[in-house]
Amino acid sequence: MSDRPFIDFGGQWVLLTGASSGIGRAIGVELARRGARVLLTGRNEEQLRATQAQLPIDQSRVVAQDLRQTAALSALVRDHARDHGRIYGFCYCSGIVETRPLASFQADGFRDMVDVNVTAALELARAVCRRDVITETGGALLFITSIYGTVGMPGQVAYSATKGALQSAARSLAIELARRKIRVNTLSPGLVHTPMAAKAFALLSKEQIQEIESSHPLGPGEPEDVARAAAFLLAPQSTWITGTDLVVDGGYTAR
Repeated sequence: MSDRPFIDFGGQWVLLTGASSGIGRAIGVELARRGARVLLTGRNEEQLRATQAQLPIDQSRVVAQDLRQTAALSALVRDHARDHGRIYGFCYCSGIVETRPLASFQADGFRDMVDVNVTAALELARAVCRRDVITETGGALLFITSIYGTVGMPGQVAYSATKGALQSAARSLAIELARRKIRVNTLSPGLVHTPMAAKAFALLSKEQIQEIESSHPLGPGEPEDVARAAAFLLAPQSTWITGTDLVVDGGYTAR
């Protein structure tokens, strides 16, 4: 029997967005631990460097990029493939969340959320799937979405809409790209202790926070819980998994 671990990226490149903190940082660390080389992207270069410091030497690159500048995303991916090697995997872990009930819905804010949560994700997926960028044997795309893409939550109308859109898009991409051996999946976390969650909770009462936390039978999760699931879905060994949404929510949606 081989001593090689089940999840082993074998030095292949994975593009990871949202790598500056929280779930994204944990995914970067887990991917590197599993043998991937990771292209870490996000807006804050200082925070990206902090993530990079947790990875093995010579196993990552940092490229600071504002995802709203969609015209620059294709060049970022193409230049990396030309200068450093083709990309096997893509994990989109960026997103904007804003707790806002329908009565205070703002069209401009929603457009901004769509730009980051959906448009940039699809633009990067398009760039990664170019035949001169992705590895010749295929690859894997993973979008980190949310359980709020499938279940309702007061105050999350806009956020839920964007996450649901990304889940639907991923299913269509899975069918479209299957002939090229490119797998496409989504991962939907429940409540995870991250800086983003803390920011959202700042607008809620203590009672509201307790209600959300208690609705997760196993309690709130940690970034590493999501990172391990992400590595599994992206892994070259998960060859027959595509078009699915893996829920990692401590039992929230099982109630």
